[in-house]
Amino acid sequence: MTPGRSTEERTVIRAQRTWLDGGFRPAAVVIEGGMIAAVEPVGARIPRYDRAVIVPDDAVLLPGLVDSHVHVNEPGRTEWEGFRSATLAAAAGGVTTIVDMPLNSIPPTTTVEALEIKKAAAAASAYVDVGFWGGAVPENLGNLAPLHAAGVYGFKCFLAPSGVDEFGHLDGAQLEAALEEIAAIGSRLIVHAEDPDLLHEAGPLGRTYDAFLRSRPPASEASAIHSVIEGARRTGARAHILHLSDATSLPAIREAKASGVKLTVETCPHYLTIAAEEIPDGASEFKCCPPIRDDANRDLLWEGVLDGTIDAIVSDHSPSTVDLKRSGGGDFGLAWGGIAGLQVGLSAVWTEAQSRGIPFEALVPLFTTGPAGVAGLTDVGTIAPGAPAHLAVFGLDDAYPIDAHELLHKNPITAYDHRTLSGKVRRTWLHGTSVFDVTEGGPGEAPRFRGAAGGRLLSAAAEAVA
Repeated sequence: MTPGRSTEERTVIRAQRTWLDGGFRPAAVVIEGGMIAAVEPVGARIPRYDRAVIVPDDAVLLPGLVDSHVHVNEPGRTEWEGFRSATLAAAAGGVTTIVDMPLNSIPPTTTVEALEIKKAAAAASAYVDVGFWGGAVPENLGNLAPLHAAGVYGFKCFLAPSGVDEFGHLDGAQLEAALEEIAAIGSRLIVHAEDPDLLHEAGPLGRTYDAFLRSRPPASEASAIHSVIEGARRTGARAHILHLSDATSLPAIREAKASGVKLTVETCPHYLTIAAEEIPDGASEFKCCPPIRDDANRDLLWEGVLDGTIDAIVSDHSPSTVDLKRSGGGDFGLAWGGIAGLQVGLSAVWTEAQSRGIPFEALVPLFTTGPAGVAGLTDVGTIAPGAPAHLAVFGLDDAYPIDAHELLHKNPITAYDHRTLSGKVRRTWLHGTSVFDVTEGGPGEAPRFRGAAGGRLLSAAAEAVA
């Protein structure tokens, strides 16, 4: 980690429901020097402190959330999103650590020089901690070690066209070569798994969502996931399946994990909370790749969440300008694909979980230690002595009506617009500093952010040394 802001104040946060060791219990969390100094019984006498916070009984105290799949797009496409707007949205959603994707920035993070450019942009304006994925593209295969040494948490590849010319996809032989190289350097390969041979040719599809859904069938995901599993099995590499939407692939993933393949898998809030049947014609804000599938598929994804097959729930926050999202007047073949949801992921999933009778406790690891483990991040996503003092207060029953114009990511378009969610982040601490607080604004005022951008830049290389 590079040096950043911390506080030497000694703060005590008392909560009747604090997330500790896989469950909620009363506790007093003592923060000093930006770290968690101690976790004591809720009524313990703390001999010296500068500030005390009491979490209301209708809220819970969580570790800061971790989102290992965020497209910030800066530099190069900062009009789509940037580090300031993305990390403000993250903090408002209780997310204190993000890992940035190597595209759609220009240049993409496929060289050490490009990584340094992106780090300079993040250092100036990030409100939460930021780590970085590298990219594995045809041009840099055989030369991934320098990026690994420079601190990226792993390498992303596409098996189908990425949508941007500067980030090419890997064919079958290149996937195998990438996995062999990843195994040799001790990194991980994270994969956008769709088989291009089973996708509809790019171009207009019309305004009906069903046409778009047919253009990216489950068989494409299943075929690509099979290739990743078998490649990881042969090479011994650590692999990760990004944004799983096809629930019919879950049995193959379960078998691979059970047989010792080093495999993890994520899904996203939009796959768990939205069904294809609900998407209106021309509503291209719902377009993403792979696509949101039908209600029966969603039910099976939830089974994968609850039985532990799915390791993490992450946003895949992939925003663009409104014009790009509306390209072609709502033609699903022409509009830019990507869901903007970094700020509302936990609220959206908790709302759906409640309707299914699923307890909040089942979700917390999937937003904290799960994505941290996917990226190989250490010490985050947990409340424990010695961990960074990243914390969030979540009001479980707070109504959260979504207005895209009031969300903090850069462009006012999202698939969650006009939904009323249940549960909202009230306050977020980063390295012991309160950076977001809904209670500080007066009636009708916006929530407050404190101080200048104080997020730190994270390095996998530094963590490996530590």
